[in-house]
Amino acid sequence: MEQLDVSAEIRFEPLFADRLDLVLHVEQRAYDHPWSRTNFLDALHAGYQAQILMANDTVLGYFVAMKGVDEVHLLNITVVPEQQGQGLARTMLDALAVWGRGQGAQWVWLEVRVSNQRAMRVYEAYGFRRMGQRKDYYPAGGNLREDALVRSFRL
Repeated sequence: MEQLDVSAEIRFEPLFADRLDLVLHVEQRAYDHPWSRTNFLDALHAGYQAQILMANDTVLGYFVAMKGVDEVHLLNITVVPEQQGQGLARTMLDALAVWGRGQGAQWVWLEVRVSNQRAMRVYEAYGFRRMGQRKDYYPAGGNLREDALVRSFRL
């Protein structure tokens, strides 16, 4: 695993449409069923919170979240595959929590594939609790579908 350059300036930047090529390159490497350009554009046009975690000019990760009445729904959080395991997902979850509290949210909700054990470990370590399961929520190739676990975290 490539280690992060500790001298790099790490910062969040808003995700705008002109940066989508960078994000899509990561998305397609990170997932078997990645979000499409249209998925991202729809989220941006809807005004969802979308942030890129950068080190100098390199994308480390990103997240997209939707605000509800008293909650935030995390729609996508991704760490560049080469940088996983270094705490960057936690950094993004921290930023999401700060933003959510600032919006008056009391909860963060998300769905995660039942097969995504790495993400489950991150969410559990952060304090997300399992709240339910959505049958056949995600595409899984061909005509197959995969269940999602619903998790929440109290802000």
